Amino acid sequence: MPWWGIAAVLLGCFVLFSLIHYSSHKKHPMKSALLSMIIGFLTLLAVNLTSGFTNVSVPVSLLSFLVSVIGGVPGVTLMLVLNLFF
Repeated sequence: MPWWGIAAVLLGCFVLFSLIHYSSHKKHPMKSALLSMIIGFLTLLAVNLTSGFTNVSVPVSLLSFLVSVIGGVPGVTLMLVLNLFF
């Protein structure tokens, strides 16, 4: 996937998350959307940085990056559970 395709997916998710936060009457919907996307990425980073201690890791690829940014903490947890079984 070209870089502009990845940017379009991330921008689309950001707009969608902003609309969701706006419809739930959040005070700062864009800030909340950006924060949830960043927390998802940081969760993926934390799982991979602690893999030396826990022996649990998620291979970093474009798909895992997008799932972590779009899905957040539940997305990373889903990838860990799927990694456990498959």
